[in-house]
Amino acid sequence: MTAQTQRTFPLHDGHGYPTARRTDLVEDLHGHLVADPYRWLESVDDPETQQWSAAQDELYARYRTRWDGTQEGPFAPATLTARLKALLGAGFVGAPAWRGERQFFARRTGEQEHAVVVVLEPGPDGEPVERVLVDPVALDPAGTTTLDAWQPSKEGDLLAYQVSHGGTEESVLHVLDVATGELVDGPVDRARYSPVAWVPGGRSLYYVRRLAPELVPADEQQYHRRVWLHRVGTDPAQDVEVFGAGLDLTNYYGVSVSRDGRWLIVSASAGTAPRTDVWIADLSAPGAHESPTFVEVAVGLDAETGAWVGRDGRLYLHTNLEAPRGRLAVADPERPGVAHWSTLLEQDPEAVLEDVAVTDGGGEDTTPRRLLASWRRHAVSEVSVHDLTGTRLPGADGTVTLPGLGSISGLVTRPDGGSDVWFSYTDHTTVPSVHRLDSTTGTTSLWAAPPGLLADLPDVTVQQIVVTSTDGTPVRAFVVARRDALDSHGQPTAPAPTVLYGYGGFQISLDPAYSASTLAWVEAGGVYVVANLRGGGEEGEAWHRDGMRAHKQHVFDDFHAVAEHLVASGWTTPDRLACWGGSNGGLLVGAALTQRPDLFAAVVCSAPLLDMVRYQRFGLGVTWTEEYGDADDAEQLGWLLGYSPYHRVVDGTAYPATLFTVFEGDTRVDPLHARKLAAALQAATAAPVDERPVLVRRERGVGHGGRALSRTIALTAEQLQFVADHTGLAEATAARTAGAR
Repeated sequence: MTAQTQRTFPLHDGHGYPTARRTDLVEDLHGHLVADPYRWLESVDDPETQQWSAAQDELYARYRTRWDGTQEGPFAPATLTARLKALLGAGFVGAPAWRGERQFFARRTGEQEHAVVVVLEPGPDGEPVERVLVDPVALDPAGTTTLDAWQPSKEGDLLAYQVSHGGTEESVLHVLDVATGELVDGPVDRARYSPVAWVPGGRSLYYVRRLAPELVPADEQQYHRRVWLHRVGTDPAQDVEVFGAGLDLTNYYGVSVSRDGRWLIVSASAGTAPRTDVWIADLSAPGAHESPTFVEVAVGLDAETGAWVGRDGRLYLHTNLEAPRGRLAVADPERPGVAHWSTLLEQDPEAVLEDVAVTDGGGEDTTPRRLLASWRRHAVSEVSVHDLTGTRLPGADGTVTLPGLGSISGLVTRPDGGSDVWFSYTDHTTVPSVHRLDSTTGTTSLWAAPPGLLADLPDVTVQQIVVTSTDGTPVRAFVVARRDALDSHGQPTAPAPTVLYGYGGFQISLDPAYSASTLAWVEAGGVYVVANLRGGGEEGEAWHRDGMRAHKQHVFDDFHAVAEHLVASGWTTPDRLACWGGSNGGLLVGAALTQRPDLFAAVVCSAPLLDMVRYQRFGLGVTWTEEYGDADDAEQLGWLLGYSPYHRVVDGTAYPATLFTVFEGDTRVDPLHARKLAAALQAATAAPVDERPVLVRRERGVGHGGRALSRTIALTAEQLQFVADHTGLAEATAARTAGAR
């Protein structure tokens, strides 16, 4: 049964949508007449907005009553919740951070709401003993506190960690004694997005903190970061500012200190601009810790560069300067400028350089022996092995065998050297696990599996397809489907309810990864497709830039091309096709539903950007102008108006069923975007509300990022149920279940 014949649900007042006052506000912006009829919904504290939001809550609650008492089929509430729990039951384990004989790692069992930080160390009898150092639920039994970051000192006797509350991501820094678990420092506020770089000895650290509120204008409270030197146990008001004054107010900073403590490296990028400046300072000079003298490494270049000093004393540079897919260069840290760089790994013509690791003899033997590089070739990871000239080892010795066609993260070595390297691996049907590579022998072994129970997985296949976009650009996508739904050539035997997921921005790649929501959907008989669109990082920086600023429409064209291919190839039909995205991906599906409402039956739009004329006035929007464009610039406003979903709503259009999911603690993307587009769509759509509703699911106490496991499961279940409702999968599976009795 198709989406057009779904069962109805009770409507607000028995008629339609909650009333939203539509004003005649029109502004002349750089010669563009721009209507904004629902601007009043920007004010969350306005009684009228609160009344409208409460009415939307009621409408969504009434929609949810259609599931009351449902006990059959995979989308019955209890059944789906239990299945998602089982698929997430393995939990999570991260790669180790070594400090001497101590190893620190993050771990979550299948039942824990949040991951915890664990230390594993030799006990009195020499046997390993583990202890939990930071548990967010122990700090906050309500589960609304999230662990944002952590970093052990170079000796491993102290641990810096950052937590935030209610989804705000406003990190507060603390330091604890690893041996006793006692707090020795903190709280230090205004440490959002702050790296921590320990100075050897553990008496001080460098970190990033915003200026005090009284020192900056009210509308710039989220910016004005500086790099500070903090003495452990002292009042942060006494911290020494060492870098950042006079630079761009939106700068994000990176900071690191070499293992021997001699070199301090600071990087800066204005907002999310794809450019990074790097400086280095020699801390061996008298007074240099408090007042370092910085030398330019890469400043003012149209490129991203990451830099670090290795155990061999060389300065390593991972850069896309003159290499959009990335290369590795080396230099003398005393002569760090670009003119002195020497390329060690050349750019690959197809694969993107992701990470590198250098192994040596360990201890006092700092002579490099092997260079390992991880690459992403069309979104699939591979690892190569090289000698110290950058030459790839011949034959099988030059390639590390991975568990499958998936993704790896990190190439982790011990700070005191050695031949071992650790990395995490996952793919569409494999939970993340940690593997150890012996670079001397080239062998890999499982180092740590998630601590929980692995669920029985459905028999699925994954294939990568290539689609031609509007301008002829090849675009790849992963298609996940049940094996028994395909013929001997891997093609669909019949159209199926399908979810198309995408992101397409900020150089973020959608690589193969384990997903409970994907597997639950496919197990029920659906098809799940992940599109690798321009704007992401799958094919390097040129791919990213071909989907940003003036070229943003390329992202939407790519998405539509994948959707059209799925229909033309028999995977699905428009009345069985849904699109799903969050954050920048919410903008993607917002553009999809307003540009191609004929192509989709349902849309899940989570924490979205949707009003691209005013986006930079809220949340962290001003830091994204390099990605989207500046609405205060006449030409760039034209780019934004060309696709801004809120401004492309047309009265009388039959829009897809749409579910907006928003989070009241979100300090990145303000929920006002969803409120405004929801109001516009509810007023404009010609689709019957009982068949293709436009709904808002609002959640308090959470934000844009991390959340408790139970909240993740609840949100995912409701999103899946909505999509199943409006692509026909819910009714089809319920009928199959009833027929099997």
